[in-house]
Amino acid sequence: MPNAINVLALFAHPDDAEFLCAGTLAHLAARGVKVHIATLTAGDCGSTTLPPARISVVRQKEASRSAGLIGARYHCLKSKDLLVFYDAPHLNKVMELVRQTRPSLVLTHSPVDYMLDHETVSHLCQSACFGAMAPNFKTGARRPAPPLQGVPHLYYADAFGRRDILGDKIESAISVNISATLKTKEEMLACHDSQQAWLKTQQEIPETVSTMRKIAQEAGKRAGFRWGEGFRQHLGQGFPASNLLRDLLGTLVR
Repeated sequence: MPNAINVLALFAHPDDAEFLCAGTLAHLAARGVKVHIATLTAGDCGSTTLPPARISVVRQKEASRSAGLIGARYHCLKSKDLLVFYDAPHLNKVMELVRQTRPSLVLTHSPVDYMLDHETVSHLCQSACFGAMAPNFKTGARRPAPPLQGVPHLYYADAFGRRDILGDKIESAISVNISATLKTKEEMLACHDSQQAWLKTQQEIPETVSTMRKIAQEAGKRAGFRWGEGFRQHLGQGFPASNLLRDLLGTLVR
């Protein structure tokens, strides 16, 4: 596997990547791909007992520990939960991250999802991928990274529950067989120990790993795998049309 292949998994909150694409990231890392996992926020609203500053520190440590299980690097852009907007400051941060990490492949949230933080990150990611090679877009960073040489391949992970805000199904077009990496995905998600009580209280999710396994089982069943993760590729004007995920993972992709 060429050393030049970098992958960026950019999501809203710590544990989003683990729920939605950690099995795929584990496959890529095992093939020599350099993986970056990034979140816009540190998850400062993710507790009913700890104040924002303390839970943010806890959640960043959990995310770093999770990323380290597959040799990935974790980045946090330090935005605030529920205050992720499509505006110049956020786009500048996301654009600079894309230019710094120089990905050939980017994974992010579905553009239609159950909460606006996810949807906004998806739109920011789309714009950053599209504009990262434009030298006239200045991020304002003190030491800005140079523009990319091309537009990265962009993939949207399944929306949580594969439903939009009206409850209608969102079907993925691509499935990755994560049967061999499910254990790693479980271990990565288990690093986010602080979220057990929060998700049970706020979203009535009884236990994170069992919930993730149910999602992975459903995603795999659609493609004839025991366990899977689902994606859709962004194929709009200016984006690559080849399926780089399949090129990298071969028969694991269906």
